[in-house]
Amino acid sequence: MSLPRLLFLCLLLLPVIEIYLLIQVGGVIGAIPTVALVVFTAVFGTLLLRHQGLTALQRVQRLVQQGEAPTAAMLEGLVILLSGALLLLPGFFTDALGLLGLVPPLRHALVAAVLRRGFPRPPQGGRPASGRRSGPATLEGQYTREDD
Repeated sequence: MSLPRLLFLCLLLLPVIEIYLLIQVGGVIGAIPTVALVVFTAVFGTLLLRHQGLTALQRVQRLVQQGEAPTAAMLEGLVILLSGALLLLPGFFTDALGLLGLVPPLRHALVAAVLRRGFPRPPQGGRPASGRRSGPATLEGQYTREDD
C-alpha cells in the first residue's frame, strides 16, 4: 500500500477509533470521569513530553560538542515531538500511542529499528561510491544582465 493511501486510511480510521473508545469508556465510567481522564492524560503527557524533550535536546547538544553525529538522538527527538502531538489530540488511542513514544526503551527500540532499516548514507569523502567524480566541481556558464 502506498504511503498516501496509508495516511488517508489512518486519517479516516483514527476519529472512528477515538469516538468508539470514548463512547465505550464513557459508558463504563461516565461522561465526566471520561473527560477528566482525557484531560489528565493530556496534562501528564505534556509534563512527560517536556522532560523527555529537554533530555533529548541536551543529548543532541552533548553529541555535537563531542564531534559526533547525533542521528539517533535527533530521531528520538522526532519521536518525542510526534508523541507530544498525539498526546494533544483528544482521545485514548492517540494518548496511548503518544505515551508509548515517550517510554525510553520503546523509543530507543523504534529508533534502532529505523536506523537498521537504513537511510541512504552519503559516500565518504563527498564522492560517489564508485570513487569516480560525477562531474566538474565548478559550474561554468555565461550570463547577461538586462537593466530596465
